[in-house]
Amino acid sequence: MGSLLGLVQVFLYILVILIFIRVAFSWIGPNPRNQIFRISYQLTEPFLAPVRNLLPQTMGLDLSPMIVTLVIFMLISILGKAG
Repeated sequence: MGSLLGLVQVFLYILVILIFIRVAFSWIGPNPRNQIFRISYQLTEPFLAPVRNLLPQTMGLDLSPMIVTLVIFMLISILGKAG
């Protein structure tokens, strides 16, 4: 059971890293031909899109990466206490 929790935590940390990569690309201007941008976009969009659809429009600012990252860190904390 402990190894399964560890794998889930690793997956969640990788997801946070991918979200940070996606946010960094949004600051510098994403190039759709960049392989790293495309991978980070494809892997994070299923997690970010539902949250983005629930949030009201905030002057062009997308808060979904911040909210998803906070939820992921809460999950990691809960899993750490369970393991």
